[in-house]
Formats: sequence, C-alpha cells, structure tokens
Amino acid sequence: MGSVVIVIIALVVYGGLYFTYGKWLERRVVGSDPKRPTPAHVLRDGVDYEPANRFVLFGHHFASIAGAAPIVGPAIAMAWGWLPGLLWVLAGNVFIGAVHDYLSLMASVRYDGKSVQWVASRVIDRKMGYLFGWFILAVLILVVAAFAAIVGGLFVKTPEVATSSSVFILLAPVLGYLIYKTRLGLKWSTLFGLLFIVVAILAGFYVQIRLSYNIWMGILFVYIVAAASLPVTVLLQPRDYMNSWLLVVGLAVGAASVLVAHHSMALPAFSSFSVNIITSHTPFWPVIPLIIACGSLSGFHALVASGTTSKQLDSEASGLFIGYGAMFTEGLLSSIVIVAIGAFGYQALSLAGVPADQMPHSASAFGVRYGFLVEHYMGGSPVHMFARSYGLAAHDAFGLPIATVSIMAALWVSAFAMTSLDTSNRIARYTWTELLEPLRSRNESLHRILSSRLMGAVVPAVAGIGLAWSGSWRMLWPAFGGANQMLASIALFTVAVWVIQVRKAPAWPVVIPALLLWVTVTAALLWYLVAAVPIQWEKSKGQAIVIGGLMVLMLVMNGALIVDFFRRTRKKKSHDEGTNPESMTQSNDQRQP
Repeated sequence: MGSVVIVIIALVVYGGLYFTYGKWLERRVVGSDPKRPTPAHVLRDGVDYEPANRFVLFGHHFASIAGAAPIVGPAIAMAWGWLPGLLWVLAGNVFIGAVHDYLSLMASVRYDGKSVQWVASRVIDRKMGYLFGWFILAVLILVVAAFAAIVGGLFVKTPEVATSSSVFILLAPVLGYLIYKTRLGLKWSTLFGLLFIVVAILAGFYVQIRLSYNIWMGILFVYIVAAASLPVTVLLQPRDYMNSWLLVVGLAVGAASVLVAHHSMALPAFSSFSVNIITSHTPFWPVIPLIIACGSLSGFHALVASGTTSKQLDSEASGLFIGYGAMFTEGLLSSIVIVAIGAFGYQALSLAGVPADQMPHSASAFGVRYGFLVEHYMGGSPVHMFARSYGLAAHDAFGLPIATVSIMAALWVSAFAMTSLDTSNRIARYTWTELLEPLRSRNESLHRILSSRLMGAVVPAVAGIGLAWSGSWRMLWPAFGGANQMLASIALFTVAVWVIQVRKAPAWPVVIPALLLWVTVTAALLWYLVAAVPIQWEKSKGQAIVIGGLMVLMLVMNGALIVDFFRRTRKKKSHDEGTNPESMTQSNDQRQP
C-alpha cells in the first residue's frame, strides 16, 4: 500500500469523526454549556487556576499528553509490521483514547478542576479513590522515570538536541513575560515565540553540550522540581505553546514529505504474531497497549486533563477542541511516524550501516531482527529510527539535508518528553497534596510542611529520577505502558459512573471501551509479570522488585475496580442524594443550570 493512501485515510478518519462522533459526545453525553463558568475563572489564584487562551492551552495539553510516547511506541511496535500498529492507533484513538480524554477533562471541570482520582472517590467509593490516588502517584513516578531515561539517553547521544532543548527552556519564561506582562498580545508574542524556536534550533548546531548521563539526571531533577513549583504562566504555558508550534511545523513537514515523496510501504505489513521486543516471544495481543501507549490511548492523559488543563480551561466550549482534538492530533502524529518508518525504514537502517546481508527482508526475519538492529545500529533508541526515517522522507520530497532534519526531529521528541516530565511532576505534586489531606486534622504543622509546593515536587522527582538512574528504559517503558493503560481503564470506569449516575446520559460509548480495555490490560499485566519481570531480575533485582510489586498492585486494583464498578452502577440513586453532585463549592453551586 502507498504511504499517501494511509495518510489520507488517517486525515479523513480523524477529521470526519471529530465533527460527527465528537460533536455528539459534546452535546448528548457531556452537555457542554459555554455559559457555565469554569474553575479557571471561579477559583482563579494565579498559580494553578488561570484561564488560558484556547490555543495556548491546546499547546500545553497536547505537548503534555504527547511526550515521546506517540513516537517511541509506534517505532517499537514496527516489529509486528506496520499494519497492526496502525490499526491499533486508529481504532484506539477513535473509540477509546479521545473519549477517555474528553470526558476526563469535562468531569474534572464539573468538579472544580479536581483530579480524576478525587472524582473516583466521589462517584465510586472514597476508599477506592484514595487507593487510586496512591496508584496514580506510582504511575507518575514511572512516567518521570521512563521519560527522564529517554531524554537523558537522547541528550548524551545527540548533544545538539541537548543544547537546543536547554535554550528552548531558558527562552520560555521570556515568552511568558511577553504574553502576560506586556501589551503585545498573543499574535505579536507568537512571532517572538517562533523566533525563539529558530534561535534554539540554531544554537544546537553551533554549540554542543556534552555531559554524562548521570549529570543529566541531576540537571533534570532540578529542572522538574522548579518547573512543578512555578506558576503555570511562567514556564508551563509559554514553553508548551512554543512546543505546539514546533509540533505543527513538524506534522506539516512530515505529512507533506510523505505525500510528495509518495513511497510505498517498504517494511512488511505484518511480520509475526510473536516477535522479539520485550522478550524473544512478545505476542501482539495483549501486549500491544503496553508498547503503543499514548499514541492510541493513555491513562496519563486523564491526569493531565484533570490535573492542569481543567484548571486553565476558559470555557466549556473549548473542551472538545482541547480534550478530544488533541488526542486526534496525537493519533495523526503516530500515524505519520508509522508511515515514515514503514516507507523509509530500510533506507534508514542501511544509512546507519546495516550490511545488506543482515537486512531482514522477509516478514518473519524482520520480526526477529528489528529490535536487534535498532539496538545496535540506531544507538538503542527508536527515536533515532524515527528521526532518520523522517529525515529521509524530507530529503526525498524537498531535498532537505538528512542530518539536519533528523536532528530537528530528535529535538521535536525531546521537547515533548521534557514537557511530559515536568507536567508529570506537577500533577504528582497535586496528587501528593490530596493524599496528605487526612493528615491535616491530625497534625496541621506537619501537613503544612509535607504538602508544601516544594516538598510535593521533590518527593516524586527523587523517586522517578532514582528509577531512571540505571538508564534501563527498555524495561521501564512497558512497565510504564502497563500502568498507563491500567490507569486509562480506571479513568474510563470512573467517567462511566459519572455519565450514568450524574449526567444520566448514554453510557455505551464509555462502558464498552472500558470493559474491552480492562480485559486486555489485565491479560497484558499477567503476561508481563510472568514473562518479563523474571528477565529483569537477572539484570537488576532492585528494579525487578519495584516493577513486579507495581504489577501486583495494579492487578489487585484491577479486581477491586471491576467489583466496585458493577456494585456502584447497580444502585438506582445518585451518589449524593438531595444535592447536585457536580457542585463542590458555593460558587459552583451558584453556576449550575
């Protein structure tokens, strides 16, 4: 099949369903009302609650949910061939991912911007919500660990990207000052932001920061603690707004390159059901959601939606554009990654020095050899596989230098991975504060110290960077994927109860995906515990104990979740009889229709 046909199919699917299925969800399931004040206005504090321009917030939300996952996951999953991964991305986006993201955002908005675990404690069970909170904190620590390991490795192997990323971050507060402290307005500030992006990219070509992996881990620790503590207008919003433009340009160049180059898909459409990825026999089902995480669906998105985005949403009318649209944009990104590697993967491997006699041209050989070739010829990083394929596409289409475009693609990945890093740590700070709430009545002084902004940012940063210190991201990635998909299942069940008992709206768009995902994730976690953790035990017993313990915790929560879900949905009365369950504060009471 031609790469052009695949890109066109993806564009038609995402564009068509946004204006049909998405609008139906907005109208019938959520009941969006642009006249209802959002928490960003009602609880405005200038630190976490702050209304943002819908395009600025889209930039923050998309950059936060994307990270490196929609690139890393599909690049790894190419071992099964390009077709299985593409089908999982398209179907997962439409029927699970986008629904999950949008409803998680809007449920949080109706509960004063509270986290999805807080909503779970409200609509399902308070004890379940509290346990959910500890699980989420563990997931966020895994997110920090996985992305820190990816960023650290990328910075060591590509010092140009390290320099550009550093300049990018240093210029973000300047853009924030221009947007919020001057009279330039968003349009003129955006022009400065685009100039800053160019400056950051050029800096990487002239100055290269060469540091060891562990030094980068120390720098990333300081960065994510600071970024999680600062007001959102100082670093979070402006940096992510620049990231969104970087993404738009990257997507446009990638899509145009694929369309103009017009290559057929060179890699096999399907290699084998069982390939050599995590273990020598990694089955497509149920493992695929552990590998292609955010590119198709992601529980982490619910944390972003209910953690930072819901506190900045200016109007409920912007919810579909940001919550639903950003997930579709991420799906389009993953689709382009699959097409780029599928069409130019053999050329990328050849350019990296793979001898012709070692190139796996048969489908079965490809499934066995792909992971080995990426490990030994692409610096062990699927990011480089994508970057090189992307560079080849741009070169074939427009004659652009392969090396230059490849570095820009790597910068693209690192920029979003950095965003996920600090956003994860910020959400972990919120989660930590919520979990410490019972301590307030027992020891207010200790509660005040432990729940401070600095302490809340330090605790998950120490744990996450500590896990990433070994640099073993290949074992961290599927562990993160398992926790991530388990989290998506819990979030879907949570919003399903909200839709059934609070909204009194059609729940099948949420319940059916939740049940299918629950079965798949449960099987995947069991497989990982039995097949993958013992392998890690031989490499790092400490890491194997941590990851294995988390897998067991997730399986226990999985069982408790399904029991609580059916127990809760059998009840006829609302969870908060006699009052509006979507009213959390007096101001919120007053704004209900």
